[in-house]
Amino acid sequence: MAVLCLTAWERKKEPLAPLVDTFIHRSGLPALDRHLAVNLVHGVLRRMQSLDTVITKFSKFPLNKMKTLTIMALRVGVFQIIFLDRIPESAAVNETVNVMKMENQPRWLVNFVNGVLRSVARNQDRLPEPMGMEKGTGPVLDHPDWLVSRWQAMYGESVTREICRVNNSEPLLTLRVNTRHVDPGELTELFRQKGFVSRPGKYAPDSLVLEGYTGPVTDLPGYEDGLFHIQDEAAQLVSFLLGPFDGPGDYLDGCAGLGGKTCQLDQMIHPGASLYAVEPSSQRFRLLKENCQRMHSNEISIFNEKLDAFAAATKHRFRGILIDAPCSGTGVIRRHPDIRWNRREKDLLSYRQKQLELLEQGGELVTPGGVMVYATCSIEPEENGEIVASFLRKHKDFTVSDCRQYLPDTAVHLVSGDGFFAPTPADGMDGFFGARLLRAG
Repeated sequence: MAVLCLTAWERKKEPLAPLVDTFIHRSGLPALDRHLAVNLVHGVLRRMQSLDTVITKFSKFPLNKMKTLTIMALRVGVFQIIFLDRIPESAAVNETVNVMKMENQPRWLVNFVNGVLRSVARNQDRLPEPMGMEKGTGPVLDHPDWLVSRWQAMYGESVTREICRVNNSEPLLTLRVNTRHVDPGELTELFRQKGFVSRPGKYAPDSLVLEGYTGPVTDLPGYEDGLFHIQDEAAQLVSFLLGPFDGPGDYLDGCAGLGGKTCQLDQMIHPGASLYAVEPSSQRFRLLKENCQRMHSNEISIFNEKLDAFAAATKHRFRGILIDAPCSGTGVIRRHPDIRWNRREKDLLSYRQKQLELLEQGGELVTPGGVMVYATCSIEPEENGEIVASFLRKHKDFTVSDCRQYLPDTAVHLVSGDGFFAPTPADGMDGFFGARLLRAG
């Protein structure tokens, strides 16, 4: 299933998630096997350049002469041999060879795959560490050259290598505790009693990180009771930028998605305040409703429509508005490893019109003296600082408000010199961007 999923991805160059759903989650495999298959798919995409460097070393045929199925089978086999320590080398080789047989490949090709994998298994102790592999003139970082070059220009060589290292690792499961119903210490103790190890997050005060958990989130104690939501620390910190939450008023989540920040804001706002959420996608809206119900956030007014339609119909003006805009997602490559290979540099400009439109629509709804937070899960300036600058040139009644005074002390250093919240994966969390835009009173 992993090989077929990767083969379909390579041929279509479409987002990975629907393919994983089709090939793996709907396959009828037992839960542990589904988890392994997803791990193989994500692992190959995280380490593709390293895998190709190894395959090239042991293959008499160049990669560009191979069929997609053959390349993906070799990648899946080599990934298991080099990166997974619980699968015996013989099993990794034999099961990969069986894939070729099941797909009715000619005997010579089956033998070729078998030979390459056995050569890798025999010689793996002589291979350098993945980040120490060399290809051409530099190290193999398992990211496209155009992205590495951009990050080196923005962050320098050392930070770029750390971003790539983090992106190439499997992310830990990070939770946001629903403090209306349980405090982090109580949830930690509940996990401990059930045999799960958790620790406080590094930056967000209501975050917990689960060490080594790889099972379904729904199996965790407290999930059905709405005691927590899956949310990275960077996403949790963005919501703080809408503060201070010191009085009544209306708040709006203008791009609610699955409702992580919506439910968090419901915890944070003043008891006399009201919260609204807008989500145009019918599928995400359904999940938004389910998450709000599970988290006991039942007082939120949610709307299944685009922000411009909501803006045209509502008479409300909002003390705080969150615009978590669609973007390239280069800050969450660790969680979505296909992004690095699906994106092109020109794609960074393709989101600008939508991002500016959302800011325009949100800006019209902000009450004088109110705040609008613009956020993305991108670390590219075209989608972040440049969008804010373009908006401010047209809207002189808005100014940038420094994010430092609204974040927990643990996260103040994640604010850039121009006042933007701008962590990267090198900080041990998702890459994110947040700008706090204050409207004149």
